[in-house]
Order: sequence, then structure tokens, then C-alpha cells
Amino acid sequence: MVTPGAPRTVTILGSTGSIGCSTIDLIGRQPDRFDVIALTANTNAELLADQAKRLGAGFAVIADPSRYRALSDALSGTGIECAAGAEALVEAAGRRSDWAMAGIVGAAGLAPTLAAVSRGAIVGLANKECLVCAGSLFMREVEASGATLLPVDSEHNAIYQVFASDAPGSIEKIVLTASGGPFRTWPVADIARATPDEAVAHPNWDMGAKISVDSATMMNKGLELIEAHHLFGLPAERIEIVVHPQSIVHSMVAYVDGSVLAQLGTPDMRIPISYALAWPKRMKTPSDRLDLSAVGRLDFEEPDPVRFPALRLAREALIAGGAAPTVLNAANEVAVERFLDGRIGFLDIARIVEAVLEAFSGTGVESLEDVREADRRARERARALMEPVPARA
Repeated sequence: MVTPGAPRTVTILGSTGSIGCSTIDLIGRQPDRFDVIALTANTNAELLADQAKRLGAGFAVIADPSRYRALSDALSGTGIECAAGAEALVEAAGRRSDWAMAGIVGAAGLAPTLAAVSRGAIVGLANKECLVCAGSLFMREVEASGATLLPVDSEHNAIYQVFASDAPGSIEKIVLTASGGPFRTWPVADIARATPDEAVAHPNWDMGAKISVDSATMMNKGLELIEAHHLFGLPAERIEIVVHPQSIVHSMVAYVDGSVLAQLGTPDMRIPISYALAWPKRMKTPSDRLDLSAVGRLDFEEPDPVRFPALRLAREALIAGGAAPTVLNAANEVAVERFLDGRIGFLDIARIVEAVLEAFSGTGVESLEDVREADRRARERARALMEPVPARA
């Protein structure tokens, strides 16, 4: 029970990533409203230590054990407790706080986010893979624990703000908007030669490398399609995707009477983060204010299925159900990593994902162990497909 007027206690999982840094920026502007309990990061021990000292966090965890000494040395004499490894991430998430930001990218965020959900916290969900990999299991835990799940992705946050959850029968469909990424107008032949630097250069949003590549392939939107299904309880055929290059209309809800409600704003992740951070109230942000007369026009178009095959793969995985979304996500994570390392081409990402999906028969997901096993097998298969073929004698 939160004491009225008391600071909201906060845990940030993934504090050194783009979502985590934006969350910390907001907290730093109104420090009297928040008390930071724990912070976690993947490998950036120096920034994590700096954040923990600035915010007066009680606990700091680095996921990579090889970076523990750097974190420990940086926090020496501060009284801030520190730890390392996957189990420590779960421990940080499980420590009592009113609110937790789930900002760890990828399947690695599943166990820590579930730990925060299991204790009934208010959870700002920026890790879409939790719902992609284990949607039914995850939502059952949310219901059982009494946790409050607040989507942080700009699209799902927009829908959440205008979704009549008390009258779901009044909703006809939801429409997720997508910027189209940096290759929206490129010829497919040129996309095949795209470099990691070009893929990461998103035209509107400042995001991490993995999410930026997902935006360029539009796999990010495919994962959001699956996430929306679990968040809002709508089947795949009632979830549409439309390309909106300006990234001003963040998503829409269409009602049975013909009304369409949308949330608009400048492309700044601090807006949806602030909505979740201050919920059920709102807080002031430094984001640029929307000036529609300056924007001048809002464009919408159908996504190109040839340029963006990842959308088809994600929709097929959602319809197939079972372990298919888990396999989709795992194969994509491996393929994106190899692309960023310069070991495969941009169009190979979707090709690898499709090949891994085709290699898996329909298997159910009844437990977290089932999720982990499907994830492991999919990663192994994806890596095997990308092994260099020995040259013929």
C-alpha cells in the first residue's frame, strides 16, 4: 500500500539502455517524487555506478559477471550493495518497490520482469519479448499476482490511453502505426546491401542498436502485433498495422460506431515513460510540444510485404501459437546480432527467421521451462543456419 504523498519507490531493470536512461532523466527532474531501490545493467558498469550514486540507489546489479569488479570498485565506500549475474537480476526485480521499469532488451528480460510481476508491482513494460515469448503464462501471472501492467512502447501506451477496457465489445479493431524505418522508400536491391550503421540510423526515434534494426526490418512491429494481442485480448485479424512516417499518431482504436480515437505526440519516449511512471496521474516532461501546423501533414500507407517480410512471419507465428512466437523472437535475436557483427546481410535476417520457423513443428508452451527450451533450440538452429559453408576442394 502506497502512503499518500510519499515518494514512489522505483526499480529500473535495464537502467543504462535508452529506456532506462530516459526514465532516469525524468526521475532526476522531479527527485522528490521518487525513491530508487534498485538498478540493473548488462555490461556498462561505469554508467550503472554513476546512476546508482546520483540517485542514491540501494542495490546495483550488473548482468555480466566479468564486469562485477569494475562495478564493485566504482561503488566502493558508497554503501550501495552490488551483485552480478542472472540470479542477481531476478533478486533486484524481486525487491520490494511500488513500481518497476522492465527495460531489459530481449528474452533475457523475461525472468526479471516475471519476478517484478509476481510480487504485485506496477510494471512499466518496455520489454515486448516477455509477451512474445511467454504471453499466456505472463498474463496469467499478472492476473494471479494483482500486478498492474502499463505498456511503455509508444504504440501500446497510446492504445492503452484510449482503449475502453470496461467496454471491450465496443471496440472494432486497433491500429498500430509504424514509421517504416530508414529503408521505407529504398529499392529492395539497395536494402540487400544495407550496412549496420544505415539500419541503426532511425529517422525519428533514438533507440538501441537491436531495436533500431528491428524497426528497419519491421520485426519490431511484428513483435508489437503479438504483444498487442496479449495486452488487449484481440485476435490477429482485429489488429492492423499502418505505416505513418511522421511518428506523430502513435496508434489508434477504432470503435463499432465509426469513431477512431488516437493518441498524438512528438516522437520522444519520455512521454509514454512518464505516463507509466506517474500513473494514474501525469507528470510534466521536457519533450517538445506537438505543433500540428508546423508538421503540416500526416501520411499513412500500407506496409510493403516484399520490403518487410518480417510482418508476415510475425502474424503467422501469432496465428500458429504455441512456441512459434518464442521461436520467432529467438531466431530474430540471433540473426540481428550476426547482422550487427557484419556476418550476414540485412535481408538474411528475415530469411533466417523464416527457415527456423519452418524447421519447428507445433509445440505447446505450458511452463517457463517450455519457453526456455524452445528459445534454446531456436537459437541453436539459427546459429547452425548461419555457419559458413566449407569451400569445395
